[in-house]
Amino acid sequence: MVMRKTTVCIDEDLLESAVKISGAKSKKEAIEKSLRLLVKSKKRGVFSEELGTYDLDLTPKKLEHLRNAG
Repeated sequence: MVMRKTTVCIDEDLLESAVKISGAKSKKEAIEKSLRLLVKSKKRGVFSEELGTYDLDLTPKKLEHLRNAG
């Protein structure tokens, strides 16, 4: 992994909110958590689009039976 120092202008209130909400111990950690979440979310969206949609004839009762059968 390559690490670089980057200077950016970030809304201070937004950054402080991100630190608090994420439970991060530093601004750097909050930014990294946010970026990881963004990347993960986008990858999930792409994966979901590639899978497409399927019509499944499953009732909640059938689904529970399948879960318990394993």
